[in-house]
Amino acid sequence: MRPDWAPDTIDVERPSVARMYDYYLGGSHNFAADRAAAGAMMAAVPEAPLMAQANRAFMRRVVHFLAETGVRQFLDIGSGIPTVGNVHEVAQRVAPDSRVVYVDVDPVAVAHSREILSRNDQAVVFQEDLRRPERILDHPDLHGLLDLAEPVALMIVAVLHFVADDDRPAEILRTLRDALPPGSYLVLSQASDIGQYGDARADAERVYRNTDNPLILRDRAELTAFFDGFELVEPGLVWVPAWRPEFPEHAEDAARSGFLGGVGRLGG
Repeated sequence: MRPDWAPDTIDVERPSVARMYDYYLGGSHNFAADRAAAGAMMAAVPEAPLMAQANRAFMRRVVHFLAETGVRQFLDIGSGIPTVGNVHEVAQRVAPDSRVVYVDVDPVAVAHSREILSRNDQAVVFQEDLRRPERILDHPDLHGLLDLAEPVALMIVAVLHFVADDDRPAEILRTLRDALPPGSYLVLSQASDIGQYGDARADAERVYRNTDNPLILRDRAELTAFFDGFELVEPGLVWVPAWRPEFPEHAEDAARSGFLGGVGRLGG
């Protein structure tokens, strides 16, 4: 049955990467098709939920760091379904005047985000595709909340591995970068290597071919190139548990997270 929060326009029989990610994180905004696809992924890579949790923890640490650094504007593209501890909660806990714009292509993610943000006039969400950066940058909801003359933290977290090379991800990032002033930041993470699990890479790619977003794994050199124009903040591009962990033991065996992540600052 279609729940009340699910827009009538979506196909509940086709898995969504946003709703699969929600399932990995223990959320409830997913359908049987999403859970089946996530189950197939977990059969290939049993650590998949832990990978998602490690990536979400990275995002929270980064937002806390940036808010303490003085950043007050966040643009989160590919934001997914908001679970506890999302960008606006972390940033506004440090600095209540922080402003957050969420963007996602999944209508369930957008509908649920609007419900959560209905009483928060410092955060907004709209539906758009990362592959159309000009439409994101021109959107009135973005300009209604963010001042692109002031530094912005551009969040591209756990989404680029769903952008094919044919869609020119480097060009997308350049378009977004060129709209930002000096002192802005790029926060980026993506799945990089699950080959340590034997045949898992082929199995994972097979699972995601049944969604609207095939899985594209990239290596460290490819991801480093995405920071063109940005100066990487210490400790650089690392396995996400190793990015400024709260406790040293949290970074042990960090490569098992399968996600590389980093933060870059735009100079000038």
